[in-house]
Amino acid sequence: MGVAPEVPLGCSGKTIPAIGLGTVADPRVDAETTKAAVLEAIKAGYRHFDTAFAYGSEQPLGEAIAEALSLGLVKSRDEFFITTKLWCTFAERDQIVSAIKMSLKNLKLDYIDMYLIHLPLRLTQQMTKTPVPKEAIKPLDTESVWDAMEECQNLGLTKGIGVSNFSCKMLAHLLSFAKIPPAVNQVELNPFWRQKKLREFCKEKGIHITAYSPLGANGTRWGDNRIVGCDVLNEIAKAKGKTTAQVSLRWVYEQGASMIPKSFNKERMRQNLDIFDWCLTEEESHKINQLPQRKGSTLTSIFGPHDFLLEIEAELEQDSEA
Repeated sequence: MGVAPEVPLGCSGKTIPAIGLGTVADPRVDAETTKAAVLEAIKAGYRHFDTAFAYGSEQPLGEAIAEALSLGLVKSRDEFFITTKLWCTFAERDQIVSAIKMSLKNLKLDYIDMYLIHLPLRLTQQMTKTPVPKEAIKPLDTESVWDAMEECQNLGLTKGIGVSNFSCKMLAHLLSFAKIPPAVNQVELNPFWRQKKLREFCKEKGIHITAYSPLGANGTRWGDNRIVGCDVLNEIAKAKGKTTAQVSLRWVYEQGASMIPKSFNKERMRQNLDIFDWCLTEEESHKINQLPQRKGSTLTSIFGPHDFLLEIEAELEQDSEA
């Protein structure tokens, strides 16, 4: 099947693999399971791996990369594209360089390809339970945090920097002072959460979108089976001799986004790569674009229904409107 194709990374002249493997597991799995899944994915042709300090998957991912290199599955570290994220408890100017160094140590790497701000908020204490106390959730001081993100890139600790779960309004604010503009905004994107306004804004500003939950995160606390159980997608899949998941991923790809579906199942991993040599017709795309919209992953479901988070949610929801 070969390695997944690359797509342009905004206006940077760089590229990112069109499809990668997400490594957030809910409920969590042991390190050995993650490591084995990553090795299977490398054999199948995946080169982009998405992790985060908060997922607890940096270490097993690093071990799998080291093993793949020692086994000769991949010739050099440069063939990989590794994304990890700054967690909210470290989202302060003087903690960010230390935080990326901690992630590099977990990953056993000298550099990361893409370092993202995980969420547009700061936590003043470690999350031990949910909901998180209201007083522990603070607005992000985007300007000072971004300054430290730029320092991470200037120090060579990461090749690129970006954000995750940012709205058009947040991105416009960030672009007003950024010396290095964000290369990526990683957001939920699938046929049921189409992000039309955000996609248009990011395209205009040269910011690449990476889609998380491109298959609706079925089986997790925040996801459901609306994609795999969708009649419209099932009919299109049947007519094309494809799976519903492949139709959903192809739709994401045709929007110009890269994506990071999470599957630790060997067969589905390979199926998810088989989306590049066929297209959706105009009529099929039109049918998908009529599906009712509903966001899967919400900040309030993770941290609690606090006013500040409800404001952010409302802002993010506006970006999926046509």
